[in-house]
This record gives sequence, C-alpha cells and structure tokens, in this order.
Amino acid sequence: MEPALVLRSGRDRSVRRQHPWILSGSVADVLGRPAAGDTVAVLSDAREHLGFAAYSPASRLRARMWTTDPAAVVDDAFVAERVLQAASRRQHLADVTDAMRISFSEADGLPGVIADRYGSTVVVQLATAGAERWRDVVADAIIALPGVECVYERSDVEAREREGLAQRSGVLRGRLPDVDTVITERGFRFGVGFEDGQKTGFYLDQRDARAAVAGVSAGRRVLNAFSYTGAFSVIAAANGAASVTNLDSSAAALAAAVVNAELNGVAPAEQIVGDAFSELRKLRDRARSFDLILLDPPKLAQTEAQVDRASRAYKDLNLTATKLLAPGGILMTFSCSGGMSSELFQKVVAGAALDAKRNLRIIGRLQQPSDHPVPLSFPEAAYLKGLVLEAD
Repeated sequence: MEPALVLRSGRDRSVRRQHPWILSGSVADVLGRPAAGDTVAVLSDAREHLGFAAYSPASRLRARMWTTDPAAVVDDAFVAERVLQAASRRQHLADVTDAMRISFSEADGLPGVIADRYGSTVVVQLATAGAERWRDVVADAIIALPGVECVYERSDVEAREREGLAQRSGVLRGRLPDVDTVITERGFRFGVGFEDGQKTGFYLDQRDARAAVAGVSAGRRVLNAFSYTGAFSVIAAANGAASVTNLDSSAAALAAAVVNAELNGVAPAEQIVGDAFSELRKLRDRARSFDLILLDPPKLAQTEAQVDRASRAYKDLNLTATKLLAPGGILMTFSCSGGMSSELFQKVVAGAALDAKRNLRIIGRLQQPSDHPVPLSFPEAAYLKGLVLEAD
C-alpha cells in the first residue's frame, strides 16, 4: 500500500489552494506505515489524490507538500531539479552580490531546506524530517552548482527538535575555504562567520535595508542596536554619518564589526557590549541623542503563542529608542517574527510613539528581498517587516 494521509472533511481546501502545510488536526487517517521524512500521498476524505507531502509524525505540522501534481514522482531527480531551479532564479542578483539565499524552504518548493550562498561556500539548514530525508540529494545538487566548492551544514536550529531530529553542523561536501570568507555587496565587503555566526553567518534578508541606510546616513549620528557584525554601521559610515555607535550583546560580533570597518576603509564605530533593552535605557538616562536609529532585534516570537509577550518587548524597545531620537530623526525598526503581522507590528510601534509623546510618520516600509520570495498561496513566508519613521 502506498503510504498516504487522508484528510478530514473540509480540510482539503488549503491544499487545493496550493498552501504547503498540513496540520495534525487536519489528518483523519494514516495509511501504511510511513516513517519520518517519507513521501506520502495526500488524499481528500473522498479519496481524491491531491499530491504528495513529506511526513513528520513528531510535529504538529504533520506534513509539508512537495507537489499538488498527483502524477509527479518525488525522487532524487525531482529534489535535485528543485534545487537547480531555485538557484537559477537568483541569477539576477549576481551583479549586486555574491551572497544570496538560493533556497527558501517551502517558498521554493523545498520544504525545510534553507541554503545560503557565500561566494564559493553554501551553508544549508535542514529543518524538517522531509529535508533530512533528502539530505544527500540536496548536498549533491548544491555542490554541482557552478563555482560552489563547499557545502556546510548548520542544522543547529530549534525547529529540528520539534521534528524529532538532533542538531548537527559540519562540512557536507567539499572542504572549508583556506581563508576567512569575505562577501561583496554593492561594493562593500563583509566577513562571514558561517561556522558559528547568527543564522547562517550573515543577515542576507536585510540587503534592501542596507541600501536604504546608505541613502539617509549623511551627517547623522547613528545608533545601530542589535548591530551584530556592523554591516549597517559600515554603510552608514561610508555614506557620511557624523558618528556611529554599535550596540550588541556579543563581544565577538562587535570585534567582527571592527574588522568589517577595516575591510571597507571606515573608522570603527563606538562599541557598546550589553543587553539592548538595558543599554538603551542607560543611553536615555545619559540624555544621549541620535539622528538615525536602527532597531533590528532577533526573532522575539518563535510561535503565535508567544506574540503577546513579544509585542510587549517590541513596544519596550521602540519606546526607549523613540525617546533617544533627535528632532527630525529617523527610526528604522524591524520585526523578523513570523507570527507578528505587519499590522500588529505597526500598532505596537504606534503605541510606543504615543507613550513616548512623539509624533512619527511612516516614510517607508522595508521587507525581505527577492531571494526570500513569498508565494501568494503561502503568506506565512513573509516574516520580515520594517518601518522607516521620521520624527517631528
């Protein structure tokens, strides 16, 4: 018997609309004995064949669709072709950067497969049972891409635990570069610590925001909170910022920020090591003032259940940052929490401005760039939202 999931009555609508997720509560029956990561047919309650999905018995997200074509064959060639197609769709970025996301999970028809290219090295995260099942096929397809010399795995994310998988890191194919990896983006150079850095080593999803920073930095005193390795700060300094201050909890990240400043021939920023929530309040208490504040915290809501708590944290951060903003200053504030909608984020920031007794106007919006696409049928892929705000 072909392994299959039979959906409950009425629970086939999302699959028919090309949405890739099937929650455990939508499953009426499991036919056969599929193991974690196996490909299963998806059937309506009337036993109509709706396509194929990767099965994950340990997760509330019980299956992720590979395809809604019931005639498809999900095999090595199928997965390898998906990798090739995804990478090909990023070719337009080659004139801008040699660092890009070449697979964005479900958005590229590769559920659970994140792959970020840094020059000749591709860093992969395999976050689901289905992705784990095709690990070798994915690695072989990536190492076969032109110019790729190393595939490094960073499957050390908490999402794997929800799938019943252990975390893992290390070289998958090829060998590590002999020198530190340095990428280029719009003429700027940045070091990438993909073995132990945040995400896969660099915030590729803030490429458009970095371009926006270049246009508003001249003559401004800049505060880069959650600065990580200082990419925003380098660009601000190179574009005429009057001063730049980095704030991050990681001394190692701030040390890397100094190196990035040197790589680009700009003066290192003022460095503040500490928790952003408390350090921003200290800056407020010392009556510091900034003309451009960049507020890009890590994901504060891992799930929808954490959104209320995250909303309070986002409000706290934006309230304090708004009090630090000079008249006529600009606040660029971000949320990368997928469970927080753009509407809710704007409402939270508006509440912070109200409590701070400041008038702020939206003069721009920022989102993830084109290598982090959002299918119309899968709005959950839209996780990064940013507001560009100007103060009276």
